[in-house]
Amino acid sequence: MMQVTFRGTGDSMGVPRVYCDCEVCEEARSSAGGVNRRLRSLVQIEDEESGTTLIDCGPDWGRQMEAAGLRDIHRILLTHAHFDHIGGLVEWADACRWTGRQGTAYAPAEVIVEVLARFPWLGKQIQFVEADKPFQLGGWTVSCWRVHHGKNGYSYAYRFDEVETGASWAYCSDAIGLTEQQQQPLYGLDVLVLGTSFYEEPYPYETRSVYDVKEALELIEEWKPRRVFFTHLSHDIDLRQFYPLPECARFAISGLSFAL
Repeated sequence: MMQVTFRGTGDSMGVPRVYCDCEVCEEARSSAGGVNRRLRSLVQIEDEESGTTLIDCGPDWGRQMEAAGLRDIHRILLTHAHFDHIGGLVEWADACRWTGRQGTAYAPAEVIVEVLARFPWLGKQIQFVEADKPFQLGGWTVSCWRVHHGKNGYSYAYRFDEVETGASWAYCSDAIGLTEQQQQPLYGLDVLVLGTSFYEEPYPYETRSVYDVKEALELIEEWKPRRVFFTHLSHDIDLRQFYPLPECARFAISGLSFAL
């Protein structure tokens, strides 16, 4: 069995935003509330055969590890080289140095090039493994593919397929304007984790980088996953409010888990 737990569900700036005093940010920073407090997006995967895997390693990595009670992990999968997804690699590498354990990070080749161009010393403590071809995590086949990230360029989505049972799920945190080919691996999943920063984003489409919830709801009618979790949430999403979501869909919160 594979257990997936959300350790962060925020967008690139998290919630609250330092500069912002909107109702959502004020609630997030209040000692009495905080249901909208969101660290940068990250999930923890626990599998009986392959151990502990994280997807992405943003600047909140240390706090997320502490919240999860983790002192060590087996590997990290990287979706792209934006700071909110790789900013914690420096801290992880330092932990690897002090514990004498080499880290392992899987990522497509072009992502590895970008990461090491920014932090060239990481290769001393972390082994970077190209993930352009499918690879195994225990009984699961993992594949990734390039997706449009709007004005922010590109990202990668990951799909997990269990050979024995046929179970499948995918993590696609940063995407918009997917081509039909890029959408194909997202059809018929047991679970889809999809990034949606706004409920209905008001900015011009050409300036955007992630689907909004209303767009995502139209897509999942076509893709037909059994369950959907929306992540990468900005301060536009107020979890105290009601949103007209179908029964299969919900907003992810830190600590929420699902099993396959």
